[in-house]
Amino acid sequence: MKDFGKYVLATIVGIFVTMILFAVLGMMSVVGMVASGEATKSVDKNSVLVLNLNGIIDEQCNENIISRLTGGEIAEVGLNDILASIKKAKDDDNIKGIYIEGGTISAGYSTVYEIRQALLDFKKSKKFIVAYADQYTQGSYYVASVADKLYLNPSGMVDIHGIATQTMFVKDLYAKFGIRYQVIKVGKFKSATEQYTEDHMSDANREQVTTFVNGLWKTVSQGICDSRKISLDELNTYADNLTMLQTPEDLVKMKLVDGLLYTDEVKGEVKKLLKIDDDDAISQLSVGDMKNVREKKQKGEEIAVYYAFGQIVDSPLTGITNMGSTSIIGNKMSKDLEELMKDDDVKAVVLRVNSPGGSAYASEQIWHAVTNLKAKKPVVVSMGDYAASGGYYISCNANWIIAEPTTLTGSIGIFGVIPEASELMTKKLQLHFDEVKTNKHSTMGASVYGFLARPFDAEELDLFQNYINHGYSLFRKRVADGRKQPVESIEEIAQGRVWLGQDAIGIKLVDQLGSLDDAIAKAAKLAKLDEYYTSEYPSAPDMFDQLLDASSKSKGNYLDEQMRLMLGEWYLPFVSMKAATEQSPIQASMPYIMNVK
Repeated sequence: MKDFGKYVLATIVGIFVTMILFAVLGMMSVVGMVASGEATKSVDKNSVLVLNLNGIIDEQCNENIISRLTGGEIAEVGLNDILASIKKAKDDDNIKGIYIEGGTISAGYSTVYEIRQALLDFKKSKKFIVAYADQYTQGSYYVASVADKLYLNPSGMVDIHGIATQTMFVKDLYAKFGIRYQVIKVGKFKSATEQYTEDHMSDANREQVTTFVNGLWKTVSQGICDSRKISLDELNTYADNLTMLQTPEDLVKMKLVDGLLYTDEVKGEVKKLLKIDDDDAISQLSVGDMKNVREKKQKGEEIAVYYAFGQIVDSPLTGITNMGSTSIIGNKMSKDLEELMKDDDVKAVVLRVNSPGGSAYASEQIWHAVTNLKAKKPVVVSMGDYAASGGYYISCNANWIIAEPTTLTGSIGIFGVIPEASELMTKKLQLHFDEVKTNKHSTMGASVYGFLARPFDAEELDLFQNYINHGYSLFRKRVADGRKQPVESIEEIAQGRVWLGQDAIGIKLVDQLGSLDDAIAKAAKLAKLDEYYTSEYPSAPDMFDQLLDASSKSKGNYLDEQMRLMLGEWYLPFVSMKAATEQSPIQASMPYIMNVK
């Protein structure tokens, strides 16, 4: 029996030691893999940068070690890495051109606009750009249309159909279950609440949507026409007839593509441009490879580029709405900006804002942090796809604001949405409530599973409206002070109205149209810097932090990927709505998510 106990103990110890060894070996493998991936990359002569227009493009892509181990299902890349790769390719004599692989992009219009502008700048180097795809979605075609030669698979398609936005109204659906939403808002254009209270768009909402949808299409269609040398009337005719249903041969006749080739034949065309033999391999570099290509030695002073993108929230989201680094967490961003303020090595800060808004409270805290930062060093805002509502709130007090023509901004307004389910509980579920209270409104806000047990009465709604009015007045004053305009002037362009960047400049919501590079140059000028370099903030979590948090992060990332795959274009609206239920009911948020398709 004693021997049996010894054997069992020895077995347990052996298993334990083996597990430790496997863990150590696994850690060494990960370290080796990461180290090899981050090694300095040399560029061979006669190389080509391959730009893959498939998957999700975020402002930043903080590489996840767990995803590298498990293999993510969705290609994801940072706009910052794409733009840096194109710029490096332009300046590197060993890179002779760019090969664009068309496909399906999940990104906003300003994101693809900025990539397209970078490619147009690349063409000034007189290097070639060749594009090819089995199918081009409208977004990927818009980018790829800058190419010197644009090819399509003989069985492929090009989808050009124009731009539209569609709102789903859920009032009657919720009513069937005994649920309704009480809404308190300020601003006749503040339409985020209409889906809960109406069954169609208001006249004011239709007016603003018509304006920015037509404005977006004007920019996209004009860009395509300029590159492909066709008229706007021709392109609109093609869009009305759905190019995706036209034969590839007709697409050539329409001048939408230059030729029909298979993949191996396109390689032959690229080899001709490189002046290499058919049996020679093409030296290729991906965006990931370009991240590790050594840059010119950094000189001068530091300009911090701080990325603020996603929903603005009071605290980290949970469950399926956990968007991690793609949420702007009020207290975290405020603390980060305070650290940049105290960092004497940082001479100026560029805030890259890409947010449709969110919590009014968190937006006010970030505004305060930006104000303190501005008192110590120049702050310039670069707007991405969105800088609206709360996104504009956190931007308005910068020294200078730069937007893309396609940025959706403004939306100066606040609303509150309170779901109540008294009919569901009392009539459908036959629940009964009784109460004892000390004051008139002691039971206000009492809820069951997030739904009010009773609706607000008229007096409570008036109190809530006064609270919302105060928040709106504060928001409006923040904008007026930041833009150095009278409150009355801001009121004329506020009321929750959404503006395109190209229109916002005329009403002084922004100072300039331009790119992130333009914002960096402006920050350098304000800080009086002749030589400078940039550093990105917030920094990505290091490898060991990610590994220690592997369990929760990997599950969250997997679920998030599945949600993106399943919901497609509905992913962002769904997550934004769900996130709002976890946060403050007082929101400075915009209802529109305009993704290229």
